[in-house]
Amino acid sequence: MFADRTAWDLAPNAFTTRQVALRRAGLPLFDLTVSNPTQCGFHYPPEILQALTDPAGLTYQPMATGLTTAREAVAASYARHGVTIDPAHLVMTASTSEAYGFLFRLLANAGDHLLVPRPSYPLFQYLAQLHDLVVGTYPLRYRDRWTVDLAAVASAITSATRALILVQPNNPTGSCATPQQFAALARLCAAHGLALIADEVFADYRFDESSSVSVARCLGMPSEALTFTLGGLSKSAGLPQMKVAWVGASGPPALVQEALGRLEVITDTFLSVSTPAQLALPRWLALAPMIQAQILERVRDNRRWLAAQVVGRPSTALLAADGGWSAMLRVPAVRDEEAAVLALLEREQVIVYPGYFFECEEAGHLVLSLLPPPAVFQEGVARLLRGLEKFQETC
Repeated sequence: MFADRTAWDLAPNAFTTRQVALRRAGLPLFDLTVSNPTQCGFHYPPEILQALTDPAGLTYQPMATGLTTAREAVAASYARHGVTIDPAHLVMTASTSEAYGFLFRLLANAGDHLLVPRPSYPLFQYLAQLHDLVVGTYPLRYRDRWTVDLAAVASAITSATRALILVQPNNPTGSCATPQQFAALARLCAAHGLALIADEVFADYRFDESSSVSVARCLGMPSEALTFTLGGLSKSAGLPQMKVAWVGASGPPALVQEALGRLEVITDTFLSVSTPAQLALPRWLALAPMIQAQILERVRDNRRWLAAQVVGRPSTALLAADGGWSAMLRVPAVRDEEAAVLALLEREQVIVYPGYFFECEEAGHLVLSLLPPPAVFQEGVARLLRGLEKFQETC
């Protein structure tokens, strides 16, 4: 009765099952995996909801690529970062996940391949499977900082590859490509007829804004390849519930125009972005810097505090990162990472992600969210480090 593409194992894993049991038992849990900013104690001004009261929202204005005012507001937000884009080269979507889906439909046929970074968030596997595509990976290597292995990218491209995905900053590594790496990836994509999809949802959360080592925003970089840049309110304004995102097209003009024409047919088929949300978007983007400032201060402070705690611990290291909302710890490799995070959950009531969740090539990595309030974060990290010492003693 059901499609093979949805034949997932729906049984919860032991890690999830145990979390549910402990919560039901009333035990306090220190969740260092939380990624929802609306649950982390940030201040959201009342103007956010007031922006939804525009009477024009009672009139349906179906525009396939999004209302002109919405696209102009997004273009203006890029201009504040020194990036110029024609609003006509922007397409509004309800989420970045939907944007990926539209791009996959635009670029690939059933059975074609996509290249995604490894480590990376597991969302790509599900999105690709839902669109009957195959995911291949290219590695990020850690040598004092995470870098793209360009030789491995080249060797991973096949005749079935249609697009390469670059996440800036990457989730969970927090790494960004250097300008030289971005240019090399664009050349490689152009040479093989691939599109380059740059996911910049975390672009507003760089730890060192003055750094010239990595690319700040792909949309502002010249590209030899047809390039699609993704952004959205979920991260840029800490408003995942408002369901507004966008795609910017850049690269060779002829390819850009054909891509936009085809995308317009796709988006016209769904018309998924609500009119009230698009009308509110200019105000939300104007308020975004205030929310970003709170989140950025939190993630920077939590990261600094975490770095201070691991100093002098030879078995634990905080890996370098350019930005984002996550931190990666290198810890002694264990045979069973799930057993390790279960032990931390059981003994210390702290929740962290194991590296295998993000397909880390090497064992011995933990991933923490930098979003929790300081008191929760600091107590959770203290429990984590104490639990790691106990776990190592029993291994």
